[in-house]
Amino acid sequence: MATRELQNISEIRRHFHRNEDPVYFISATNFNLLGIDEWCKNFKYICYIDCYDGRHPNVFCPSEQPHAEFQSIEEINNYLLQHKEVIDLIKRRGGKPKFVFLMFDEETERLSKELGAEVWFPKAKLRTKCDNKIETVRIGNKAGVPSVPNTLSEVKSYEHLKKICDKAELGHDLVLQSAFGDSGHTTFFIKSEADFRRHEHEIVGEGEIKIMKRIDCRGSAIEACATKEGTIVGPLMTELVGFKELTPYRGGWCGNEIFSTAFPPKTRQRARELTFQFGEQLRKEGYRGYFELDFLIDKKTGEIWLGELNPRITGASSMTNHAAFAHADAPLFLFHLLEFSKKKFHLDVEALNARWADAEMIDSWSQMVIKHTDDSVDIVTHAPQTGIYRMLEDGRVVYDRFDYHRRAVESENEAFFLRILRPGDFRYEGADLGILVTRGRSMTNGFKLNERAKKWIHGIKQGFAAKPFEAVQAGPAFADPAFKIM
Repeated sequence: MATRELQNISEIRRHFHRNEDPVYFISATNFNLLGIDEWCKNFKYICYIDCYDGRHPNVFCPSEQPHAEFQSIEEINNYLLQHKEVIDLIKRRGGKPKFVFLMFDEETERLSKELGAEVWFPKAKLRTKCDNKIETVRIGNKAGVPSVPNTLSEVKSYEHLKKICDKAELGHDLVLQSAFGDSGHTTFFIKSEADFRRHEHEIVGEGEIKIMKRIDCRGSAIEACATKEGTIVGPLMTELVGFKELTPYRGGWCGNEIFSTAFPPKTRQRARELTFQFGEQLRKEGYRGYFELDFLIDKKTGEIWLGELNPRITGASSMTNHAAFAHADAPLFLFHLLEFSKKKFHLDVEALNARWADAEMIDSWSQMVIKHTDDSVDIVTHAPQTGIYRMLEDGRVVYDRFDYHRRAVESENEAFFLRILRPGDFRYEGADLGILVTRGRSMTNGFKLNERAKKWIHGIKQGFAAKPFEAVQAGPAFADPAFKIM
């Protein structure tokens, strides 16, 4: 390719249209970067779970090989990087391979190097440091991005916790978060000694804990990309949190909505400003590329507080990268690839951010991550396939046609379902069944699930069938993996 500096969005798009080096997204599924293969030539997905039954042209799923039970996405990726069929694919396609991941560790970096590939993300060590919820507070403080009134301390007992909170003037209605964890697994709501006892084993002895005053707030998410030219900021999205129809985890993330009036204009603008400030501080910390911030918006005062940082792509990334502004300019993740490509480019980040702040650049979509919410274990015998579903007038949900594009959804009576759990898989409390993407909203103005969303969830769940776990004569020992795969 020509070595001259890329001067505008059009040239950046053309650059990736003509990309020759193979780029691979390696993960459990391709959900987080759906559709990026259509923006970047030679972009392929290497996945553990085949959500498409072999029908997606750019998804490669190797055959199952014996392996220890996975405890993390990192272990899934390290398994894939050592799989002969994956190694053969990468060598056969040649070029100078580039790898991107949702999650990876230092072992992943070592295996990537063995395959002659570059990892196009900041080092795992730096990502882990930034990912620590305690460190996030400190980065935010430096950036002038305030967190909910909090203190950081080790907790030895409930009495000790009360003393800490009295000193910090936080009251006794609290939210505690350990340094690492996601989707409600390590967020604890403590109002009484009984609440504390319930989670004591996950709090005491776990080192420094973030202890926050509990506020009545709305959850929101915003993604951005720190580049050498400045931080590019996406739209502020609502978050679906803790709905019992979708997740068994109180405080657990279970989806997002994107629409232009999600929050008042002043709130949206303030969130964008704070995200830009945080991104600029991340650059000073040595971090660059894609990241996501959760903001907590106080219902009474409208104040915006920093919730947490995810120094990576996230479950909300497919929403950001499919928004109207992404089709008008380029998906946010393309700028991440550009930043790591070493290609010289010039970008007017201020003008781009101003354009992306325009309400006309945001269309209305929602996604719901559907988990098995019953406290039961069985084995799936039938699962709805990936594709486009239709809701009939009587509220029933029926499969309409196969597709792997969410843009194939033509109206609010249609939805795109990405199946995760397959026939033969264990279905246990918290297991991901799949992701449902619809046009329009899934929540009311009061941030409750609307009736249409409830019908969609019920309709998709009805498509699963299972047999009791006890009916299986022989099989692997079962355990809840307790980690999310997206």
